[in-house]
Amino acid sequence: MQTPFYYYDKKLLQETLDVINREASRYAGFHVHYAVKANVDSTVLGMINAAGLGCDCVSGWEVDVCLKAGFPASRVVFAGVGKSDWEINRSLDADIACFNVESAPELDVINELAKAKGKVARVALRVNPDVDAHTHRYITTGLSENKFGIAMNMLDMIVQHAHTLPNIQFEGLHFHIGSQLLDLEPYKRLCERINYLQEELEGKGVRMKSINVGGGLGCDYVSPDENPIPDFASYFRIFADHLALRNGQELHFELGRSVVCQCGSLISRVLYVKEGNNKKFVILDAGMSDLIRPALYQAHHKIENLTAAPGSLKEKYDVVGPICESSDTFGEDELLPTTRRGDLVALRSAGAYGQIMSSNYNCRPTPPSVVL
Repeated sequence: MQTPFYYYDKKLLQETLDVINREASRYAGFHVHYAVKANVDSTVLGMINAAGLGCDCVSGWEVDVCLKAGFPASRVVFAGVGKSDWEINRSLDADIACFNVESAPELDVINELAKAKGKVARVALRVNPDVDAHTHRYITTGLSENKFGIAMNMLDMIVQHAHTLPNIQFEGLHFHIGSQLLDLEPYKRLCERINYLQEELEGKGVRMKSINVGGGLGCDYVSPDENPIPDFASYFRIFADHLALRNGQELHFELGRSVVCQCGSLISRVLYVKEGNNKKFVILDAGMSDLIRPALYQAHHKIENLTAAPGSLKEKYDVVGPICESSDTFGEDELLPTTRRGDLVALRSAGAYGQIMSSNYNCRPTPPSVVL
């Protein structure tokens, strides 16, 4: 088959979904949505829908993709700091479960558009809890200087405003502190912040049907075979133990990376092995246009030579792509079996934010997917 391409392991994805459902079902009122921005491969989406998860969307196009994939609108939520009018109207027409609203102006626009349609929009207000997730600054979303959410000192005013809008139904609060969290301690601090805010609002007569804590649980990019499924048990237990939910209150999660990360790999072929003065370079036919995370986040994916001769000696290589950018590098001083032109190489843990973020830079086609 022509390389590069994305390979998805259905067996591992199904095992991951089974663990999510088993661990979440231990607690009353826990509902899991899949963060669609991680991967929209049709087979992947079909399996997630069949498992009963909802959809967390951040664009009108994602809402369309979910509805076309068969997700019921009652399991679709729509977040995002910049929703356009057509996206809001499309979601109103579909009668999605909830809008996660990020500002007072957005709240007013949704109210106006809902009024024009004779509808009432269900909304949750996204709060910026000022909790440091201790992750890469590009994927930290809950600090006070981030663009996302409503500042805590403005929350009471906007909640009160929401209750004055005739075409808005206030459902609760929404939070998201960041992505690729391996240390669960920030979630404890998030729970403390939510407990405080809920007590403050209840003291003013505000009751909430639901709390949405976002997602962000990370996966093991270093040892994907040793840890193919993230620790969902500990993740859900954190909220069960530290969040003071009210009787009958729903708790919603928006997991993306941790659902699909390990089931995907980018498969590439070695074009050349180039000798430098002090380095050897493995030049792949996959580049940053196919997997941008290393260039964008300085992320690292485990690199494996799939076709090296058994017992080959290991050597150090810089593994790079063919794109005319110095940042088109997947790894430096990678210890790999003796690698030759034509070998197949896997970039592991690429199921999340891999294929979905691919581009046509250098007029290259986006890689297809293979599902086995």
